[in-house]
Amino acid sequence: MRAAIRTLGPIHFEDIEPHRFEDMVRQLLWDFRQWRELETTGRAGSDDGFDARGWEIVPTDMYNDGEEDDEESIPQSARLWLIQCKREKAIGPTKLKKYLDQISETDRRDLHGIIFAAACDFSKKAHDTFREKIHEFGIQEGQLWGKGEIDDMLFQPKNDRLLFAYTGISLQVRRRSLRTELRSKLAMKRKATRLLQPGSEILIRDPTDERYPRLDKSKKARFDRGRWLVVKFEDFYHDGLHIQSWRCDAFIDDDDVHWDFAETVNDARPGPNFDPWDTRTWEEWNLARDEVFKIFSKLDERNQAVYELIHILPYENILDIDEEGDEVFDRPHVYTVPHDVHLGPYLQGAYESLHTIHGARRDTDASDETRVKLFPRRLDQ
Repeated sequence: MRAAIRTLGPIHFEDIEPHRFEDMVRQLLWDFRQWRELETTGRAGSDDGFDARGWEIVPTDMYNDGEEDDEESIPQSARLWLIQCKREKAIGPTKLKKYLDQISETDRRDLHGIIFAAACDFSKKAHDTFREKIHEFGIQEGQLWGKGEIDDMLFQPKNDRLLFAYTGISLQVRRRSLRTELRSKLAMKRKATRLLQPGSEILIRDPTDERYPRLDKSKKARFDRGRWLVVKFEDFYHDGLHIQSWRCDAFIDDDDVHWDFAETVNDARPGPNFDPWDTRTWEEWNLARDEVFKIFSKLDERNQAVYELIHILPYENILDIDEEGDEVFDRPHVYTVPHDVHLGPYLQGAYESLHTIHGARRDTDASDETRVKLFPRRLDQ
């Protein structure tokens, strides 16, 4: 049985309003380099190919020639970057080259670097085209940010506030939620270990069923009559409480293929003495057991087997445990999430076992196609 894996779907940057996409890229830029200034130019409508400009601070002694800077000019210790943002679903090499060629020669002479950010993924050829154009322009640095690169930056812990602001997703909130869920699960595991005794009977209850403790006799199926059930708790495991849903005598033929099991007697159910909702009398219970025993005892030991079905009640599906019970059932009551009509409160899937009980263990599959008729059949309760 495989555990489900939760993942986040892709972020649809193309659905973000164009100016908001530019704002997001610009805010991501603040951690990219140390900036003296970042200007937003694209919102004005006459950006000359610029959506933003940035002046990167560099060590002064790299350019210091002994001359004083003009007070009104950008200091020589700053490198000029051009930022272009395109919120498009696809940009191929030809379109990318067209966008880059729109940068005037005058602007290229002053540029140290270009950052081209888009809401799409870029192919290898597009990356090659970008590098070629950067080299052709004589620009020292170029950054091509596609959907994948922006994704990576947004999912860094330091950018969680931006991820939430522009997408509504917060990994920190998810981590806090996961931590809360884990603490709740471990607390319930510790509580169950303290209050429950392996091998004992417990009552599993759906707290939303207000008919307890009176079964609805107008319904036929047990689930419809009342969503509570006395079960045998087997033991604690990593995935939750293992509940023995069925255990009975069985038969496995010498060919290890054909089989049958005693469906009229379920040793996993405690019987009328412990289950107030079991409608059978002790006479009926004992009669069914005697009938099965007569058949089972005559089998060769080689063919005597046992059938078991184990369901898993995960700790996170347990809401609370009442260790004292009540006047109807004075053993632990385990309150769970609302029951599913097919699964109850259990995980999907169960451990099914059909194996011999003497000598070297032999197992077989409990397939309807290979079942024979040896033991009596029963009507659904």
